Amino acid sequence: MDFWPEFLASSWGKEFVAGGFGGIAGVISGYPLDSIRVRQQNSKCGSAFRVFRNVVATEGPLSLYRGMAAPLASVTFQNAMVFQIYATLSRAFDRDIPASDPPSYKGVALGGTVAGAIQSLIISPVELVKIQLQLQSKNHKYNNQTISLKGPVDVTRRIFRQEGWRGVYRGLTITVLRDAHSHGLYFWAYEYTKEQLHPGCRKNGQESFQAMLIAGGLAGVVSWISCYALDVVKTRLQAQSQSKSAKYHGIVDCFRRSMREEGHGVLWRGVGTTVGRAFLVNGAIFTAYETALRFFFSNNNNNHANIETENTF
Repeated sequence: MDFWPEFLASSWGKEFVAGGFGGIAGVISGYPLDSIRVRQQNSKCGSAFRVFRNVVATEGPLSLYRGMAAPLASVTFQNAMVFQIYATLSRAFDRDIPASDPPSYKGVALGGTVAGAIQSLIISPVELVKIQLQLQSKNHKYNNQTISLKGPVDVTRRIFRQEGWRGVYRGLTITVLRDAHSHGLYFWAYEYTKEQLHPGCRKNGQESFQAMLIAGGLAGVVSWISCYALDVVKTRLQAQSQSKSAKYHGIVDCFRRSMREEGHGVLWRGVGTTVGRAFLVNGAIFTAYETALRFFFSNNNNNHANIETENTF
């Protein structure tokens, strides 16, 4: 019973839980657009509107939320871990800066880079399952056999039974390459932009909701543009079954064959959908994260006051 008060009394506990709230807000707000992006990346189906119209007409609007259980179930821990690691490492890289001052932009970028690389261990298998669910219709062919959709747990079991741990972590290398540098840029862009929009907020922690939304949205856009080509390759590698008949055999082969068969534009297919989603989702993530932190710090101060009052009797 005493775990949560003690957990939230610590700085890292607040960062962890607030990051989880941010992740949940991001998944719920942007999942339909993410489903459209994945379908655009893995086919020649055209514009986002055409994909949306075709999916809704043939599979129903709820199909845009297919596979959401996998990222939603893990996103609390994954996003919480990223924000907590980032908060810790951004200061560890600049030990000379007083605790009362915000971390330097160099520390922010380095902390974000390491946090992004570490979180790939969690997000890679989750995105594998999510992508395979997003891309299958009512029935899905696997090794020339038609199977019915049974959700993320069934997909995970099937992949593990057929391919083992190597199959579950298919796409890990490309996920690390995508997430490491993009997370460094992500946190740097957020901190820099909100300071420009609301000078002094990095030190006093009083940034406006408008600054949170815009800075978070722009940070998401910048980071996604920087890694989008890698994300296209990751989607294609994780969408296929790992077998002798697999179309792509590794990262370089996927790059070469995709560009040779579909042109250089294939690496930017769906980028418009992604940019729109990135602004919406990351604005929601940082607003939820910062708001939760304010609540926890305020609530923690009130709890300390209550505890001190109780201890006097």
